[in-house]
Amino acid sequence: MLIKISNWMTRVSRGWVALLGLVIFALFTALVLPRQAQNAAPVADVGTPDLSLWYSPSELYQMAEDYGAEGRQDYIQARLSFDVIWPLVYTSFLVTSLSWLFGRSTTLERLWRRANLIPLAAMLLDFLENISTSIVMARYPAYSAGIAAVAPFFTLTKWLFVGGSFVLLLMGAGALIRQRFSKPPC
Repeated sequence: MLIKISNWMTRVSRGWVALLGLVIFALFTALVLPRQAQNAAPVADVGTPDLSLWYSPSELYQMAEDYGAEGRQDYIQARLSFDVIWPLVYTSFLVTSLSWLFGRSTTLERLWRRANLIPLAAMLLDFLENISTSIVMARYPAYSAGIAAVAPFFTLTKWLFVGGSFVLLLMGAGALIRQRFSKPPC
């Protein structure tokens, strides 16, 4: 099933599709992210699970307390709006770019062409992070031990997969450049 998804993404990721993904990603980063950061400014000193690499369940509950009732509602609202769209934007960019790059590089083994699945895992983990932290915020002060325990794991692994996707993007670009500029064997 995953191989079929990877192959499909490679087939549909033409140059113009990858370029469109890049343009949408760049516009979103330039126009929407700064506004979202400004909206989050009132709780910036408190921190947010989304931008943390790791936090403990007690730190998550401390954030929930520090946000206050209105801040928790704002947090949940942002997870239901912005944080649904943003993972779709960065995943579309990463999937189409990786699919296009790895699909055109003949120097890479076939296994590397499955790299386009990594951003999908990042998106899933991002959604799981958002769901779990929103449940904690919504139920506060009630304690949700299991959910509070898995939320940091979702956050950490999300960042590993997002970061890994960008590393793979650089590797794919490097492989394609090397292929294009290497001398053919005599």
